[in-house]
Formats: sequence, structure tokens, C-alpha cells
Amino acid sequence: MGQKTPRVYSVELNGAKDIENTDKGDGKEKYRGLQGNCLETRKHQHEEELKKELDLDDHKLSNKELEDKYCSNILTGLSSTQAAELLVRDGPNALSPPKETPEIIKFLKQMVGGFSILLWVGAILCWIAFGIQYSNDKSSSLDNVYLGTVLALVVILTGIFAYYQEAKSTNIMASFSKMIPQQALVIRDSEKKIIPAEQLVVGDIVEIKGGDQIPADIRLLSSQGCKVDNSSLTGESEPQLRSCEFTHDNPLETKNIGFYSTTCLEGTATGMVINTGDRTIIGQIAALASGVGNEKTPIATEIEHFVHIVAGVAVSIGILFFIIAVSMKYRVLDSIIFLIGIIVANVPEGLLATVTVTLSLTAKRMAKKNCLVKNLEAVETLGSTSIICSDKTGTLTQNRMTVAHLWFDSQIFMADTSETHSKQTFDQSSGTWASLSKIITLCNRAEFRPGQESVPIMKRVVVGDASETALLKFSEVVLGDVMEIRKRNRKVAEIPFNSTNKFQLSIHETDDPSDKRFLLVMKGAPEKVLEKCSTIMLNGQEQPLDKSIAEAFHTAYMELGGLGERVLGFCHLYLPADEFPETYSFDVDAMNFPTSNLCFVGLLSMIDPPRSTVPDAVTKCRSAGIKVIMVTGDHPITAKAIAKSVGIISANSETVEDIAKRLNIAVEQVNKQDAKAIVVTGMELKDMSAEQLDEVLTSYQEIVFARTSPQQKLIIVEGCQRQDAVVAVTGDGVNDSPALKKADIGIAMGIAGSDAAKNAADMVLLDDNFASIVTGVEEGRLIFDNLKKTIAYTLTKNIAELCPFLIYIIIGVPLPIGTITILFIDLGTDIAKGSSLNSVRRMALQIGASLSCLIQHQGDFHAAERLEVPSIALAYEKAESDIMNRKPRHKKQDRLVNKPLALYSYLHIGLMQSLGAFLVYFTVYAQEGFRPSTLMNLRVEWEQDSVNDLEDSYGQEWTRYQRKYLEWTGYTAFFVGIMVQQIADLIIRKTRRNSIFQQGLFRNKVIWVGIASQIIIALILSCGLGSITALNFTMLRPQYWFVAVPHAILIWVYDEMRKLFIRLYPGSWWDKNMYY
Repeated sequence: MGQKTPRVYSVELNGAKDIENTDKGDGKEKYRGLQGNCLETRKHQHEEELKKELDLDDHKLSNKELEDKYCSNILTGLSSTQAAELLVRDGPNALSPPKETPEIIKFLKQMVGGFSILLWVGAILCWIAFGIQYSNDKSSSLDNVYLGTVLALVVILTGIFAYYQEAKSTNIMASFSKMIPQQALVIRDSEKKIIPAEQLVVGDIVEIKGGDQIPADIRLLSSQGCKVDNSSLTGESEPQLRSCEFTHDNPLETKNIGFYSTTCLEGTATGMVINTGDRTIIGQIAALASGVGNEKTPIATEIEHFVHIVAGVAVSIGILFFIIAVSMKYRVLDSIIFLIGIIVANVPEGLLATVTVTLSLTAKRMAKKNCLVKNLEAVETLGSTSIICSDKTGTLTQNRMTVAHLWFDSQIFMADTSETHSKQTFDQSSGTWASLSKIITLCNRAEFRPGQESVPIMKRVVVGDASETALLKFSEVVLGDVMEIRKRNRKVAEIPFNSTNKFQLSIHETDDPSDKRFLLVMKGAPEKVLEKCSTIMLNGQEQPLDKSIAEAFHTAYMELGGLGERVLGFCHLYLPADEFPETYSFDVDAMNFPTSNLCFVGLLSMIDPPRSTVPDAVTKCRSAGIKVIMVTGDHPITAKAIAKSVGIISANSETVEDIAKRLNIAVEQVNKQDAKAIVVTGMELKDMSAEQLDEVLTSYQEIVFARTSPQQKLIIVEGCQRQDAVVAVTGDGVNDSPALKKADIGIAMGIAGSDAAKNAADMVLLDDNFASIVTGVEEGRLIFDNLKKTIAYTLTKNIAELCPFLIYIIIGVPLPIGTITILFIDLGTDIAKGSSLNSVRRMALQIGASLSCLIQHQGDFHAAERLEVPSIALAYEKAESDIMNRKPRHKKQDRLVNKPLALYSYLHIGLMQSLGAFLVYFTVYAQEGFRPSTLMNLRVEWEQDSVNDLEDSYGQEWTRYQRKYLEWTGYTAFFVGIMVQQIADLIIRKTRRNSIFQQGLFRNKVIWVGIASQIIIALILSCGLGSITALNFTMLRPQYWFVAVPHAILIWVYDEMRKLFIRLYPGSWWDKNMYY
């Protein structure tokens, strides 16, 4: 889907609830500076076609004008011929599927991305090197062929693993298609017909009833108590009333439009189809989501950066050695082979597997904590997150209306809004509460579905709308069996709630055997209910409703409304027995009963309450330097109330409106810089330029966006990304899917989330709990830390690997490290232990065996020195204590591989390791009779097969075979020296800032398994298998194992001092240059 963003009606997608502001725009002047920011890749022709459909005025037209516009008839519908022609013209009423990426392309991308391309280059260079060798000597060794093949296999196997790990459906449309109704009841040729919904065309007359999904965007022509669920579009949990009256200029606010794929909850309606398929609201959101490209993850960017560094270092060192080799009078051909070997040796192909396995391990850990990771790289992205744009409904809140406050006896009482409702602490001894509870129970049409007696009350399924469900569950928790109470107080008459009356009324027989009067109960909009009352109940007694009590009522009403809560008023009246005997016949049409001079009993307010775990999670986000922004389609007052209750807006923070209210001045007079928080509505956002939005995002730390459309959510995400922030977006509705796709990491809700949201997201919270995100942030940061440690560990040896050859060429000593069977080392150590396969690289320098001794022997040290589980073992390292107190890393400044890491690994620890290994090497030769001074410039004579009487420092003569055996002993010594120091290197890599003792030496047991296996394999190679000539190992005396131990201790002490000074002098030169 490469088209340009459709401007979804260029207006907000939201419900009609409580909004007074109207938007007089015609859809052409919207978004101004923001218009062009969404997506620039949509096809111009399709954009123009969409624009034509966007100028929607069907909600303003009369029935006659509608008939003329669509050449239809309200009574007889279209003719079959007309419908067929329109179907050909407009296409089926279905969403266009996007172009899918073939699976083979997805697979090939895994094969050539990031490290993989570097490994392919390495493999090809190996094969080229073999070709050069073979052209000169038909009997050349096949080592390079094997190495190239192994490198290729590493890429292929890792690619297959990554492909299966990340295999996921990227087809956003599939989820939308599940929402499409299959059949529609249509009037055509004056007959009612059931046809497939795909065959609907504009102008068709359709009928819908409770339980149906609306089969297209329709303009309502008639309605009987029709309510629709628009929550998938707007995030509002309240059912929206539909009628045939034009109530709002904004087509998305007016009550006479029904939207494709929303559900009709109750009532019936007839409407004319005005948009089908891709031109519907849902179609345009689908196009918006599909048109958003997947952003490159921060870890992918870091790996790319690392590849560039590694390639640069490899080529630079290779060219340096090439120049040295040529200047030492080596043949150019030999030097080219040497150059290739150096380049291949510097490729950390094992890191490809390390990264994948590290991410997989973390993904499994997170799955146990209810975070399902669909895209492996998303795990680290979450750790880099600096802004979380969170939806309100269902993410921060429980996604169910709940009784929050009660007002009776002139007092406001707080109800328990926790998930269980079990701790209701308000005063239930008052006679007023007895009356109020009776009204709440009886004046309610909601019912529990039968057969749920064993299910906890708050989890029972209820037939009824959101508000009545909240009241039913509240009264069931507080009073007990509501259905039984209703049976004892039989209903004899009822007037359901409607938008004209704004009240609901029912009349009941009472369960008081001594009182045969009927009880009339009423609930509704508080001001409407109060108008019908002349008395009020205080402490169980009726009293006249005077001015002071009316003022107390208004104060309470405004206070509860200001909290963003939906307030209902309750009143009752006992009908006089003489006027209304038991045999009286009530007529709700004639209203033959009183509806005035009633007794006001109390108020009750409801809200979708925040989840209990969210405030703590928001606090943790703050301490981790993450800004949490609320983005919701709900009302600003409600959004602000929830934001305050969860801590997105702190207790001591004020908005401009709060300051104006406190100082009793106009909003315009307030200095905006005094406000720490801001609530921005969709209407305001629509008139902002990109620069103004950027100013809001940078100037305020606490931000709430309310009444936003899907397109605006996308604009907000892009605004955050312009600040170089890594943006996580949470959401559950269809309206969230474009923003989820655009974000650096999209997080969908697993329980309440729509399929569209889940498919667009990179991660799914299985428990719908915002607090799980904090767990994910910590895990993501831990991955980045551990990858840094692994890379630092991997790079340390590059200097120690290259020094033997540099010394060998320049000073002319016998080769410090020699040929072994590399593949055996791989199979016997890394693969057997599940390590990072890094030893594979050690085969890289084993090239040109037939060309020169240098080339013949150069690589095998690499295999020997690298017997490690560590790369993977470090993935199991626990977090350092400060991990959640750091600021999020800046994606352009805090790199995975930075200058301090490279310098510390290469020059500090790398040089120490080289010195330690050379100490063991020279010790072994000195012990056998060759002092270091004697070894200088001995290489040429040492390697001549014809010399069998070479004298050492003490005059002893050495044959060629004896020298060769001593050389193998030197290989073994150098290998052991590196291995001993590697143990210290591994231990110091457990932390970057804290002391090893703070972290705990034994918390990560996998490291000790790795260390033990390294030592065991080294023993086996140097003792048990030392007699196998092909492996070039010999039996090493035990004392040589301890020669490098002081260097290992030095490495550990040196690193502890580095960490100590970093902790003592934060922000100093030492901290900036020594903390990697």
C-alpha cells in the first residue's frame, strides 16, 4: 500500500458525548502544517478519489435530497439493474487487501541484513583466497573452502532461526476483514432481500437490529431506540444513541450516521448506504494503517553502526598488515591472502547468533511476565523508549464503567473502584442509603446472564448498557442477590430512558407486607431529576427542598462532573394507596401517575477507573526518564481526571486552566510557562502547525491529548519522533492501529485489544496491564547492557589475536600460535556448549598454508583462545542496580559500540591480554633454552627444514622436529595464557559501573558453567588430546597454567579501579572516557 494518507474526513473520530465545540470546516483546510507530515507515499490518483468522498454532507441532507443524490427510493430501494451497475462502478463493499511481501523475499532479507552481509563478504573472500592459492598450487589446503562454507552455514542457520522467530502476519487488513458482516438485509425492487454484504452499493436501503454489525457507512432514515458501540473507533465505552435527526455539523459527531463494522447494541434502524468498502471510515483507517511503513528498530540501527565500525577496523588493519608484509619482502600474492585473512578474522560472525539468542531468551522471559513479543528486536526498542503514548480506555483504565462516588445526606462518599469492589467503606447505616440502594436496584433494566452463580460478580456477563451494568454489579456487591430483590418488588410499569426525557422511570409493588403502596422510582440527568422533586431525603427523613440544599446539590454535581465522572440523580415517590389501589392500571403513554413533587434521594457518579497497578508503573517510568503522554478519544475532563489519578499529571502540576481558575483570571492572561501540564483537544491540535506541536511536546513534561482521531494519533507519534525520541504506543482499538504501526514499538492489549491493533503491534500485553510495560523497559535496557558487555568481551581479543602475527613479522620470532583443527574446536567447545559460535572466526586467519609459514599458521590462535560460552552467558546477567534510574539512551548519541568501549576493549584489556600471553610464550621458550633475545630474528632459520642443528641460548642443538614440537608447546602456552585471562575478562564484564561485589559473583551461574567448561576443554586439548599430532597441541606442564594468573588479577583490579572512579566522580573526564 504505497498511497498517501487519506485524511479521515479531516475531522476527529469521536463520539457525540458532552462536546459543545463545533467544527465549521469543510474538510479542505484541516491540519494545515501537519497535513503533509503523515505519510508521503500515497498514490496521487487514489488520494484525489478519497478527497472527493471526504466532503461528506449526507448527514445534512433531507430524505428527498438523499434520494436525488443517490438515485434511490426510500420505500422501494434501488432496482437490481441499478445495483449491478453501481457494483461494477464502485467495486465490492470490501476492503482492498494490500500487496503482500512474498515469503521468499522476507527469508532473503534475513539472509543479507546487518551482520549477515559482512559474513557473506567474508565467505566470498575465503573462496577467492582459495582460488588464488589453487591457481598457484594445485595441492593447496582446502582450509579456506571449509571456512567459507562454515561462514555461509552460520548465516543460513541464523537466518532461518530469525525468520521463524519473527514470522508474523503483517497483513493488517486481515483483522479488519474479520470485522466485516457477512450478510445484509436490503430493500431492492420493493422487496426485502438478504444479500452478501459485499454486494451492497451506495443508495441501498438497509435494515439493522440489535446485535447486527452495520454493513456499510449508512445515513439513518428511521430509528427506534437504536444504540451503537463506537468504542473500536473512539475508545468510548458508552453506547452512542442513533437517530435520524441531524445534530452536528461534524459527520462523526452527528447522530444520524452509522459507521461500517460498528455494532448495533439495541433497537432497530433503517438507513441508506452512503459509502462502501475502502471509502468507509474503517476502510480509510485500514488504508492509513497499511500505508504506514515499519520503522527501523534502534537495535537494527546499532548493529548496522557496529558493522560499519567492524568493517572499517578490519579493512584498516588488513591494509596495515598488507603494507607491513610487502615491506618485509613477502610476495604481493601472499600479502593479498594475508590481507583477506585479517579482514575475515575481524568479522565477529558469532555476534549474529548472540544477538538473536539474547533477544529470544528475553522474549521468553517476557512471555512469562505476560508480554508477548512478536518482533524480537522490539524487546530492545522498549528499553530505549523515551516517550510512551498511551491510550486511556482499557490500558490505563479497567475498560468498564464503575461506581466511583455517591452523594446523599449532603455528603460525598467514595466507593471502592478496585477490580474486586470488595471494600465499600461508605456509611450504609443511613435510612437515605436504604432508599437510594432500592432505587439503584429497581430502576435498572440490566440483568446477569443466567448460570453464572459461581463466577465472581465483577466478571459476570451482563445484558445491558455500560452504565446500568455498573449499577447492577455495584448493588449486587453491596446488597446481595439483586434479581431476588427485583422478584420481591415486582415491576408494574416502566418508561425506558430516552434522550428527550433524559430519565428512566419504573413503578413497583413493594416487599413490605405492611405497606401496600406502589413505589415510583426514577433516575436520570441530575438537573432533570431535581426539577421533578419538591422534597429531599436527609438521614432517612423527607424534608422540603430549600435553596441551601439545592446549592449543596449543585456543588456536589459540579465537583463530581469536574472529576470526569458521569453523574446520575435518583428520586422516588410512594404513591398514595387511596388513589392508586392494588388493582390500578398504569398507562405509560397516558402517564396516569405523578412525575412531579417527587423526593430527591441522592447522586451517584461513575467512571472507567484506572487500574490499580498503573500509578506505580507511571512513577517508575518517571524515575527511568520516560515521558508518559495520554492520547485518547475520550472527553478532555475525563481524560484529565484519569491522568491526575494515575500520575501522568502530578498532584502539584497545574494546567493553564487550573491556574486561571485559582487566580480567578481569564485563561488568556495566564503565562503559559507557569503551567507544567497541558490538555490538548483534537480541535486545538487540528489548528496547530508542526512547529506548534513540537513546542508543546518540548515545553511540557505532562501532556494529555483528548478527542483525537486516528490520523491525529499518527501526527502526535511523528511529532515525538521528530524530537529524536524512541516512541512506544499502547492501544487496543481499531483507531489505534495506524499509530501502533508508525511507532518505534507498538504495544497492543491482548484481552480487550482488537485484532487490528494486535496485528499492527510489535508486542502484545496478555494481561492488558500497563505495568507490564515497565517490566519490558527493564528487560530491554538489560539487553542493551548485556549486548554491550558481550561486544566488549568479543572485541578484547582482536589486539591479542593480531599481536602474535605483528611480532612474528616485525621481530621475527617463531610463530607464537599455530595450526589446529578449527572445526573440531567449534564442535567440541562453542557448539557443544551452546555458545555464540565465535570460534568459527578463528578459522579466518588459517589461510595460505602452502604459500608461506606466516600465512600457513596465522589464524589458529584465534580458535584456541576463544573457548567460550561467555557470549551467551552474559545474556543471562542480571540488571545492575541503577538500570531503571538512568535516563533513556539517546539513539543518536548513546551507541551500542562507542569510542570508550572500543578503546577500552582494544587498547586497555586487549594489550594486557597480549602481554600476559607473550609472558607465558617467552617463559616456555626460556625454560627450554631460548631466551627472548635469542628468539629475535630467528624466524627464517627456525622454519628451514634443512637446518637440524640450530643452537639455543645455551649451545644446545635442535633438530627441525624438536623445534616444531617446541613451537606446538608455544601454541599451547599462548592459548592457555589467553584462556586464563579470558576468565578475568568475562568476570569484569558482568558490570559496567557497579563493583563485581555489588552485583554478586555467583548470581549468574551460567557464567561459571562457561568458565568451567573452558578450563575442562583446555585441559582435554592440552593433556588428553595433546598427543594427536594434527591438533598441534602438546602436554603442558602445570606450572605454565599459572604464569598468566598475575595478569588476570591485574585485569580485574584495573577494571575495579575504573569502576570505582566512575562511581566517585560522576560526570568527570574519567566517567565520560572510561564508562562504556
